[in-house]
Amino acid sequence: QVQLEESGGGTVQPGGSLKLSCRSSENIFFLNTVGWYRKAPGKERELVADINVGGKIQYTDSAKGRFTISRDGAKKEVYLQMNSLNPEDTAVYYCHANRLTRQYWGQGTQVTGSS
Repeated sequence: QVQLEESGGGTVQPGGSLKLSCRSSENIFFLNTVGWYRKAPGKERELVADINVGGKIQYTDSAKGRFTISRDGAKKEVYLQMNSLNPEDTAVYYCHANRLTRQYWGQGTQVTGSS
């Protein structure tokens, strides 16, 4: 069982920045992919960004150019640097990982882009 714990959420003014962190209980290089999803009120949960074991990264279109995903294998952590935040980024952000057929989720951290 992989446990994921997020931190770093909060409220920011438009144009502000936040950095989310996700700590894994296991070596992140033993996971197929690790990344971030978000769930906004009234919307479906969507992928924000993820990175696979080989280092391939993908972003949702709204995150491209503003958000950066990175990882630190020694710390077993994955990060999401979010810049130029706006109210449309308001959501609960979840750390996600998968290994073979199993999926793992963190508890989520709230990000609010105030207007």
